[in-house]
This record gives sequence, structure tokens and C-alpha cells, in this order.
Amino acid sequence: MKPVAEIMYMDFLNVCMDQLVNHAPKMRFITGGTLKVPIVVRTQCSLGRMLGAQHSQFFPSWFMQVPGMKVVVPSTPYDAKGLLKTAIRDENPVLFIEFGDLYFRKGHVPNEEYLIPFGEGDVKRRGEDVTVVAISSMVHEALAAAQELEKEGISVEVVDPRTLTPLDKKTIVESVKRTGRALIAEVSCKTCGVGAEISAILIEEAFDYLDAPILRIAAPDTPAPFSPGLQDYYIPNQEKIINTIKKHLKNLDRS
Repeated sequence: MKPVAEIMYMDFLNVCMDQLVNHAPKMRFITGGTLKVPIVVRTQCSLGRMLGAQHSQFFPSWFMQVPGMKVVVPSTPYDAKGLLKTAIRDENPVLFIEFGDLYFRKGHVPNEEYLIPFGEGDVKRRGEDVTVVAISSMVHEALAAAQELEKEGISVEVVDPRTLTPLDKKTIVESVKRTGRALIAEVSCKTCGVGAEISAILIEEAFDYLDAPILRIAAPDTPAPFSPGLQDYYIPNQEKIINTIKKHLKNLDRS
């Protein structure tokens, strides 16, 4: 049976970083493929549940720099099931990062067997004016923002990468080439976050198609506060996405 480890809070991954980063992802490489390491590590980010700075971190970009490890960030029940089944069948270490607040969301999950391939993003909503690449819980905030902005004639496309390693660069780049504008939304700290990597990819592969600077929405570069009021300010949300798009893209050309 394939090992599936469950670590209650993502913050606790730091306790086993040597095994998780320095050993497991490298075994197939250093043995020329002789050894397989089919491990799934399930964990969650509890940001937003007022559990303090040591239980609220979301840092998937750390693991995007580890060759040999796959990083999964589902945003819906349907995606979670399909991606987890794929993870269990993978012969490499898979870090499966869930978002605590999403446990309370409901969605259709078929009873029949299905798999979602790694490296295959999902366009959760089609749009023409701006692409929002949303990570994990930010998918729902982006969809809510898109619905509100539609009332003002602003058409927002929402792209959910679903996996960060491998990353579906093609879907992201093609979307931005069509809309000409990009906003990346995540709950990680902004510096060196997932958004930084996606921004670099867009500069390298879609620069000539950009009609405006790439925008990023993320958490401030501070530990997560415990105070409910401060936490509401700290966490990116629908309102921040709406305000950012309206402020910086108010002169959209819809011709």
C-alpha cells in the first residue's frame, strides 16, 4: 500500500524538511530510476481560522524549488478527489496542500472513477479583459470578484493551475495572450511567492502581448496575525481583487 502521510498544519512540514526535501525527491534521480518514492503528504493551510502565526502559513513556493517533488493545490471538491487519486498513483513524492476554509465548501463529486492529470490547469471562468491566475482558496474570491465586475462591463477570466509542480504554463500564457492583462492572486507572502514565478514566466513567454503591467495580490510580508480584524486585512479577498482591477485597469479597451 502506498504511504500517505497527513500533517495537520502546513507549518509542521518544517519539522520533517530533511526527509521531505533532501531525501525523498532525490532517490529516483540518484539511483537512476531504480528506486521509487510513491509518497503522498497531505497537509492544510489554516489561514483565516485565527490559529496564530505558527499555524497559518502557506508557502508552496518553497517546494516548487525542489526537483523531484510535485505540488498540488486543489480548490474544489471535484478537483481534490481527482488530483488525490492521481497523486496516489504517482511514483514520486507528492505534496498535497489543502486549504482549511475550503473544507466547508460543497461541490459536485462524481461517484465514478476519474483522474485529473498533473500539470493540467482549469479555466474556471472565461473572460476577455483580464486574466486572474488564482491559487487555491483565491479561486473562489476571484470568481466572486469576476461576477461583480461583470456588472460594470469588465470581463474577467479565472485560471486555476491546480498543480504548481508541474505547472500548466501553456494555459496561463495562452489566456494572458488573449486578454493582454494579468493579475495573480495568492494567500502566500508576496516576496518570492508563486505569483513571482508566474510573473517571470509571463515576461519570458508573453511580454509582447501584455497591454499593462502584471499585477499581484498576496499577503503582506509579515507573520499572520491572530486578531480577527488584522487577519481580515491580512488575507487577500474578493474586494481587494475588485479594487485592484478597477484601479489599474480602468481604461480597458473593449473594442
